[in-house]
Amino acid sequence: MIGGGLAGCEAAWQLAEAGVAVDLFEMRPTRSTAAHKTDRLAELVCSNSLKSESPNTAPWLLKEELRRCDSLMLRAAAQSRVPAGHALTVDRDAFAERVTEAVAAHRRIAVHREEIAEIPQTGKVVVATGPLTSDALASSVARLTGSDRLYFYDSISPIVEASSVDTSIAFAQSRYGKSLDGTDDYLNCPMNKDEYERFVDALLAGASVPAHIPEDAPSCKFFEACLPIEELARRGRDTLRFGPMKPVGLTDPRTGRRPWAVVQLRKENVRAGSYNLVGFQNHLRFGEQQRILRLIPGLENAEFLRFGQVHRNTYINAPALLDPSLALRSDPRVYFAGQICGIEGYVESIATGLAAARHILTGEIFPRETAIGSLCHYVSHAESKNYQPANITFDLLPKVPGGDKIRDKRARHAEVCRRALEALENHVAAPVG
Repeated sequence: MIGGGLAGCEAAWQLAEAGVAVDLFEMRPTRSTAAHKTDRLAELVCSNSLKSESPNTAPWLLKEELRRCDSLMLRAAAQSRVPAGHALTVDRDAFAERVTEAVAAHRRIAVHREEIAEIPQTGKVVVATGPLTSDALASSVARLTGSDRLYFYDSISPIVEASSVDTSIAFAQSRYGKSLDGTDDYLNCPMNKDEYERFVDALLAGASVPAHIPEDAPSCKFFEACLPIEELARRGRDTLRFGPMKPVGLTDPRTGRRPWAVVQLRKENVRAGSYNLVGFQNHLRFGEQQRILRLIPGLENAEFLRFGQVHRNTYINAPALLDPSLALRSDPRVYFAGQICGIEGYVESIATGLAAARHILTGEIFPRETAIGSLCHYVSHAESKNYQPANITFDLLPKVPGGDKIRDKRARHAEVCRRALEALENHVAAPVG
């Protein structure tokens, strides 16, 4: 097990509890990172929240599945919880201390405080080194997977729920009428000059997310291949409309003319019923993103399934490399779990660690109907050309047959959760070891 974060510790615990001896390697404190402050295992760096505990939400479902799989991380979170409304929020020091004590005390886990610079050539290996993987190990991963399949920056665009887009304004059209299969590939949100100027003003005045590591600081030089839209706006008021918001080749059917600027929405191939705002990665606070992006015509009432981000992150192009068990297709003894396989979020990291461990134990993957199974399905089946890390949302899970007839969204989500937990119960009933 390489990496003593959430995914690595969860995987090690699951394996050890099932009778498998594990060597867990964590390079801290021998070598630290720009983000970590302690030498504890499972240190929470960015936030102390594990998101919503409101029943029948996607974050709740993922946690509920983990609880039913006897997750060490979820148990430690419950023991170190602090009041925070509907969110599962923890005392991060107490949380890390509980995990560290439990892992270090387990008779089948040997904790080694040293850096692994090369992926071992023999035995089962789980790489769970997170977004700040050391340069030496990153080089080893690149050699194993191909240097063109290892990324160092997240460039994540927001995603909106399809049903929340106003299609009386947004129109379906491909640039110059060109598409791969004869259909219109994009929804286009048109802007006139005044709307564009108002949007740029709001963008320039938006509050940025505070940096957790020096490489993310706005004062640092941005990675040119994934510039935030607000940085593009600072380079000139027309930069956006000659970049990601260019209107060329498009005609607004309401006016019969080319718009002043356009925001294009691309349908997500693996996600059901959602659209990606093309080229709209940004470094703004989530509340600011919602306020500013709702200034876009057609998105006034948009429901955001994911907000944009730009930050340093080491992750592989998982759909080109991994199967649904999170094992390398080219070398099935090597698994990737946590953020390095291209997911976002604490609980998502825990889930992939648990999923990798269970596959090692049973050879079985989690059912597609479950949140854990759908997360692994996304990692292994998303479009590799435009792969972006994901949090758990309902659009990753398969639609319930006949679910479109359930008009109430809460009732629809409740049915998705019921089906997921039923599938999970059948899955975990299978013998382990």
